[in-house]
Amino acid sequence: MKKIMLIPALMLSASLMADNEKYEVTPVIGYNFVENNLALDDAMLYGVEAQYNGFDYVLKPELSVLYSDVDYENSNLSTDIYRFALNGVYDFDKMGSITPLAKVGIGYESISDTYGTQNSDGAFLDAGIGAKIDLAKNLALKLEAIYMLKDGVKGSDNNLATLVGLSYAFGGSKPAPVVEEVVEEEEVVVVDGDDDMDGVLNSVDACPNSLAGEIVDAKGCKFDNDTDKDGVLNSVDKCPTTPANQVVDQDGCMLLVDLHINFKTNSYDVDDASQPNIDKFANFLEIKSNYNAKIVGYTDSRGKASYNKMLSQKRADAVKAELIKRGVEADRIETDGMGEENPIADNSTKEGRAKNRRIEATLIKN
Repeated sequence: MKKIMLIPALMLSASLMADNEKYEVTPVIGYNFVENNLALDDAMLYGVEAQYNGFDYVLKPELSVLYSDVDYENSNLSTDIYRFALNGVYDFDKMGSITPLAKVGIGYESISDTYGTQNSDGAFLDAGIGAKIDLAKNLALKLEAIYMLKDGVKGSDNNLATLVGLSYAFGGSKPAPVVEEVVEEEEVVVVDGDDDMDGVLNSVDACPNSLAGEIVDAKGCKFDNDTDKDGVLNSVDKCPTTPANQVVDQDGCMLLVDLHINFKTNSYDVDDASQPNIDKFANFLEIKSNYNAKIVGYTDSRGKASYNKMLSQKRADAVKAELIKRGVEADRIETDGMGEENPIADNSTKEGRAKNRRIEATLIKN
């Protein structure tokens, strides 16, 4: 048996005072890094976070508002972006003067001026980590990194924000004095092991039944990888063999852009109604000079398959010719004719066949 003295109340009073505060307000400044965003530049962030600690819950509610003035890439256009988020914040046990934290929540992004069809207002999920470092009574330096996952019009539109701010805590009550006392505690001997032989001790192994030979992470769980290097982990990648440099959606599959160009039966002439859509895509390629495009033509199922494949190739080549007329370099555009493959509508109806006589584009990072 051994006797342990509790720390006297006078030594605890300063830290308990800060822990009892109900409110935290943090003005922040930082930098936003765009990811899979097809038009916007990285930019500075400004905002404020307000957290309420009065509830006896694991997660503390936090409301944050962030603002950026963002330029469009390769353009003199800019836009105001406001992000509003409601998060749950978990404060880990304090280590000296440092309190690690983690957060998760939902939010909404408002874009004042959109360009083309690549960006729009929408909801996002966010998650982040950080720490508060005590500077003085009720005042701390707050550091955070927050990842925001947004499902955009043409695929994922994600952002990584790094923030720094001064957190001020207030609104608490004076803690009750701690009475010095003596308690007795039995000495416990802990025997740790590694039952599943994965190199991670049982006391920290979150997956204690790992299969023999599996590569595991620090918590003893199967390591998730990104085999095709498209930014989507294998565990959620529905297209795990995507070719290199392809722009993908949140499922790891190639991002297809429907150019909304339809053709009459047995024709590869681009009609007047389709010209504005070609203008928009040409403008996009002019702004995003780091992307090439592959134009893919399709037909409906009527006629011989060999003839349809030839006709779809001519349709793709016709769209390429229109893009070149608008100043897009020829070596940035590939074409392919898929004929009647991959229908998107019912070929037994007139409307369905019209939809299948279409042009799609995939984007390739150069």
